[in-house]
Amino acid sequence: MDKTILNGIKEIEKSLGNLSSAQKILLTTDGSVTTILDVLKGHVKIKTLIQEFRDADEEMAHLLQIKVGDPVNYRVVVIQRDEPLIHAVSLIPVDRLDNDFREDLIRADIPIGRILKKHQIESRREIKSVTVEESSPEMVEIFNDAAPVLSRTYNIIHNDQVLIWIKETFPSSLFVE
Repeated sequence: MDKTILNGIKEIEKSLGNLSSAQKILLTTDGSVTTILDVLKGHVKIKTLIQEFRDADEEMAHLLQIKVGDPVNYRVVVIQRDEPLIHAVSLIPVDRLDNDFREDLIRADIPIGRILKKHQIESRREIKSVTVEESSPEMVEIFNDAAPVLSRTYNIIHNDQVLIWIKETFPSSLFVE
């Protein structure tokens, strides 16, 4: 595992105390979070909060390695079972998607991991950061919890290009042992 990620976990634990095994797995996995949540909580579902196309601004262009103004699918979802489990923001450069993948994505309530599996897209996940931060008013409202939030950012790489940039966030009070 990348030393940066291990150092991120150590920094989080300095701030919050020991993380549970489930929290560490959710922050560091290079596999599907949806699959992990299915195992931990039962079959999870997606609630889409925002699904729209945007022109890439400078930050998006940098994260996705595209040009400013290129079309990006901006998607914000909550992965949930009986309660919200993870808040996720994804940025996807539209020009890198085939039509079938794009249509499934636009249908909104299908987890990205399941879309990748359905279309048999060979990819890998590159974790970029793991952090703890104070809960924003939006996170407090979604999770009904003001605990600090754990988050990670990662890229899903396909054909040596960023196919999807994702930020996943959940309260530090969730997934404790």
